[in-house]
Amino acid sequence: MSGTITAIRVQRKNPRRASLYLDGRFLMGLSIEVVQDLGLRRGQLLDDAEMEALRRAEAQRRAYQDALRLLSYRPRSCAEVRIYLAGQEYDQAQVEATVARLQELGLLDDRAFARTWVENRRALRPRGRQALSAELRQKGVAAEVIAEVLDESRSGEDEVGVALELARARARALQGLPRPVFFRRLQGFLARRGFPHEVIREVVDRAWVEAHGDTGDGEDLPDAFA
Repeated sequence: MSGTITAIRVQRKNPRRASLYLDGRFLMGLSIEVVQDLGLRRGQLLDDAEMEALRRAEAQRRAYQDALRLLSYRPRSCAEVRIYLAGQEYDQAQVEATVARLQELGLLDDRAFARTWVENRRALRPRGRQALSAELRQKGVAAEVIAEVLDESRSGEDEVGVALELARARARALQGLPRPVFFRRLQGFLARRGFPHEVIREVVDRAWVEAHGDTGDGEDLPDAFA
């Protein structure tokens, strides 16, 4: 559909958008940015190719705004933004252009996202390296980025400390249980939070000693990892 622009009117309810009229008839709503970027003006003749470019420019602008709204709730990975926009029926070119623009502006960064995720988990819901890695993989973060962020954020000794803190809190709820049951339940608790076997072994032993004041030498210890 080709024609001549007869009016471009700022919308009363949303001054950031304009109504475009072609040959005296309303055609579509546009963001003010698209009007300015394309240099639209009254009296301009638009052919079919220019109309298609106009529609794509408006769709691209909507994709960007939709992505900004998504990011306003919490940080996201690039993969999460791609999945969301695809679900909103934007085509691949529009999705990739939006992701690229957000990256250029520093609003989308998988390393920053992974660091924030790890810091929040550490503060609110501590997890072991394995669990953190699995969570970030589910968010679409690349394996090399995950490894880099986890290496810089926590040493092996730190992981023992985090596991021990969790084990001490959990041990209070396990007070009075027989030693084999105490070990089995605490091992399972820490395993579900992604701590490696060697850390769990050390931490469960220490938690028992701290809670009961003995090592229980000579008893057969339950070992969920045998």
